[in-house]
Amino acid sequence: PKKKSKKNPEVETSFLPDKDREAARKKEERRLKQEWLDLQEKIKQEKLKITYSYWDGSGHRKDIVVRKGNTILEFLSAVRDDLSPQFREVAAGTAEDLMYVKEDIILPGDITFYDLITIKARGKSGPLFSFDVHDDVRFGAVDARVEKDESHPGKIVDRKWYDRNKHIFPASRWEQYDPAKEYGKYTIKS
Repeated sequence: PKKKSKKNPEVETSFLPDKDREAARKKEERRLKQEWLDLQEKIKQEKLKITYSYWDGSGHRKDIVVRKGNTILEFLSAVRDDLSPQFREVAAGTAEDLMYVKEDIILPGDITFYDLITIKARGKSGPLFSFDVHDDVRFGAVDARVEKDESHPGKIVDRKWYDRNKHIFPASRWEQYDPAKEYGKYTIKS
């Protein structure tokens, strides 16, 4: 008869493959992933007050409340609805006819506010993820390269206006959003 080997219960075996342990680990991974996704969805549903300025050569400052998960295009649609009674040219167009320019960067319609906040996106003259606007009350010589924790109101611009005025300041400074580009100090192109 063959002798049966006996297992020593005191030997460390945690490094060996174990179907039950692997299944429990995978289940915990799925639970944590779902918990994280649920939390992100909850964050995307949070309300965000945005101060913007409709720019037609002069600024018309307003506030609007959207959700963090809204895209820029959804935001522009809400802004269009908000501005339509006051500005006939906005009422005649669509949300696609408007542009959102924040910190001298033209933001694409498919990016969400949540995306800007989570990646802490930066523009030429400040953060793209900060929407609480305060007036600049500094006196004396102001160094524009010194960034403050406050941001400027984003500009809502009609595309036709931009096409007619892109060679004139401030539109001459604006450029398309590029997530790979790093914006250093605030400077004025000559």
